[in-house]
Amino acid sequence: MLLGAIAMLFTGSVGPLDALRAIDPGIMLFLFCMFIVGGGLHRSGLLVSWSERVFGRVRSGAVFIVLLVMGAGAGSALLMNDTLAVIGTPLVLGWAARTGIRPQTLLFALAFAVTTGSVTSPVGNPQNLLIATQGGMDQPFVEFFAMLCVPTIIALLLVCAAIFFSDRAAFHRKIPVAAARPETPDEPSSGVLPAVALASILVLIAVRIIAGIIGGPEIPVVAIAVAGAIPLLIGPGRGDLIRGVDWATLIFFAAMFVVMAGVMQSGAVPVLLEWCGTGVPTIPVIIGGSIIASQFISNVPCVALVLPPLLGSGGGVREMCALAAGSTIAGNLTVIGAASNVIICGEAERRGKAPGYLEFFIVGFPLTILQAAVYYAWLTLI
Repeated sequence: MLLGAIAMLFTGSVGPLDALRAIDPGIMLFLFCMFIVGGGLHRSGLLVSWSERVFGRVRSGAVFIVLLVMGAGAGSALLMNDTLAVIGTPLVLGWAARTGIRPQTLLFALAFAVTTGSVTSPVGNPQNLLIATQGGMDQPFVEFFAMLCVPTIIALLLVCAAIFFSDRAAFHRKIPVAAARPETPDEPSSGVLPAVALASILVLIAVRIIAGIIGGPEIPVVAIAVAGAIPLLIGPGRGDLIRGVDWATLIFFAAMFVVMAGVMQSGAVPVLLEWCGTGVPTIPVIIGGSIIASQFISNVPCVALVLPPLLGSGGGVREMCALAAGSTIAGNLTVIGAASNVIICGEAERRGKAPGYLEFFIVGFPLTILQAAVYYAWLTLI
C-alpha cells in the first residue's frame, strides 16, 4: 500500500497537499489511541489476570474454546480486532501450553472470533469505523447493534462449530489442573491506568448509545478512543507504549487514504456508479462482492472504494451493515483477508507456532459461506 501511495505521488495522480488532505486525521487518531489502550492492557498484565479468572478453573476443552471465541468476539467489538490480535496472540499461545490444546487450533479460534465479533460495532475494526463516520449513519452504535448483533452471535457459534469439526480432539480434551501460567510481561506495570482507560471507553460508549436513544448531545467516536488513551499517555511508561504502537499499520492506513484519493481522481467512482446501475445493489451482491474484493485489495481499501458509489446509489443503513458484514467476514476466508490474521500469524510464526495458510482456508471457506448466508438472511428478513 505504501508503494502504491508513493507511485500516486510520483506520477502526479495525487499532489502532496491533496495527499495530506486525503488522510483522515480522525481515523488515524482513533487507531493510534486504540493501540495505546491495547498496549497498556498488555503491559499491565491485567489480561493475564482476567484470563486466569475466566479460564483458570475450566477443565473441558469444549468449554475453554467456546469461552475463548465468545470472549474474544465481545472484546474485539470494544477494543478493535487488530488490537485484540496484538495482545491476544501471546496470551492464547500461553494457554495452549497450559491446556495441551494444539496452538494452531486456538490461534484459529482467536482469529475467527476477533474478526467475527468486530462486525457488530462501529469501533470493532477500521472498515466499520469508515462506514460509521462516512456512511451517513446517525447513530452508528445503535444501528450496528440493532442490525448486526443477533447474526453475529449466530456467526460466533458457527466459529465454535468450525473449530469442532477441524479439531474434535480439542473439544474432548480434559485440561490438567497443574500447568504453567500464560505468558506475562517481563515487567508488568500498574493496572490502575489501563483499567481506567478501559472503563472510560465502556462508559462513553454507553453514554453515546443512551444519548442517541434520548436525543442527547453526540459524542464523536474518535473522542471515545482519545478519552481511553489520555490516562495512559499522561502516566508513567508512555514512551514504551508509544514505541509499542503498531506503526506499520498506521502507515498502511495513511497510504491507503492517499491511494484511494488517486483512485477517486482517476474517475473510477463514476464507473462503479454505472456498474451499480440506477438502483441500490442487493444485499447478496454487497456481501458477496465485498468478500471477494477484500481478498484482492484487503477489506479496508475495499470499503473505502465501495462506500462512495454505494452512498451515491442511495444505499441506507441496511446496505451499510451488509458492507460491514461482508468486508469483515472476508477475513475468515484467507489469512490475507484481514490485517488481524496477518498480525496473529506473524506473531505466532516468530514463536514457532505458525498456523498453515492452507489449513486456515480449509476451515475458513465453509465458515465464511455459512456466515455470509446468516447475514444475508437476517438483513433480508428484518
